[in-house]
Amino acid sequence: MMNFSLKGTYQHSIDVKGRMAFPQKLRDKLGSAFIVTIGKNCLNVYSPDEWDRYCSELRTLTGAKTAAAKLIVNRAIDVESDSQGRVLITKELREYAGLKKDVTVVGVINHAEIWDSEAYNTFTDSISETELAEVLDSFAF
Repeated sequence: MMNFSLKGTYQHSIDVKGRMAFPQKLRDKLGSAFIVTIGKNCLNVYSPDEWDRYCSELRTLTGAKTAAAKLIVNRAIDVESDSQGRVLITKELREYAGLKKDVTVVGVINHAEIWDSEAYNTFTDSISETELAEVLDSFAF
């Protein structure tokens, strides 16, 4: 059972070498070394423990989904933050997620996501107030 929750939205930029400062608040939860791989229109970031859980789920896939699972694992990289809290994102992963200069990093409970800021804004703009209200209303608080 996970004993932490990743949350928040952080604005950063990627330099010409592919380095970006990774949010301190997320590094505090993930640790200084973590795994980055392809996601849906973004890159997904996992702690080593959460990556192991994720891979356990990928192993259960069958049929055509196994090819996608292989791609997720094959594109994964281990990253470690430097003394300035920066991580290096490979050119292949930056191109996959369409990362240019400005990026948005978001905590999503059990993992973080790295988005091109323009793509993230398009994604969040696509969520209607009605959809948000339905989700909020489904919880009994």
